[in-house]
Amino acid sequence: MNYSYTIKSFDEFTNHELYQMLRLRSEVFVVEQNCPYLDLDNKDQKSFHLLYYVNNELAGCTRLLPAGLSYSEIAIGRVVIAPSHRGLGLGKNIMEASITGCQEKFGEGPIRISAQYHLSKFYQSVGFIEQGEVYDEDGIPHIEMLKA
Repeated sequence: MNYSYTIKSFDEFTNHELYQMLRLRSEVFVVEQNCPYLDLDNKDQKSFHLLYYVNNELAGCTRLLPAGLSYSEIAIGRVVIAPSHRGLGLGKNIMEASITGCQEKFGEGPIRISAQYHLSKFYQSVGFIEQGEVYDEDGIPHIEMLKA
């Protein structure tokens, strides 16, 4: 299998890339998780986006947010892997590339995420530590996590 990724600002997207990313996020976060929410929150335009490909097919993506946009720290959000590409160990690759991407785009510093609680152990495996209490976000238990 051929793995590759790119990190782009919103303005660097082609129409095709933007459509693929938004379709994948909608497929998983809205349809699969049966969670009607407004994915288009006006943060995409101020963020960078990691697009992860397997054999030139979009397999996953994340959003890299500068400090001050969602949290006082740099953040990673909208972490998603296509259903067709799960179970291949891509999650760790995507998160490691996202952490590196945050450092390249925003400099060194702590990174905060809002993790679905059932994925907390996975995020711990890439260096994040639980912060605070579990909370409900759109009907799904979440917890904030921080990588110092």
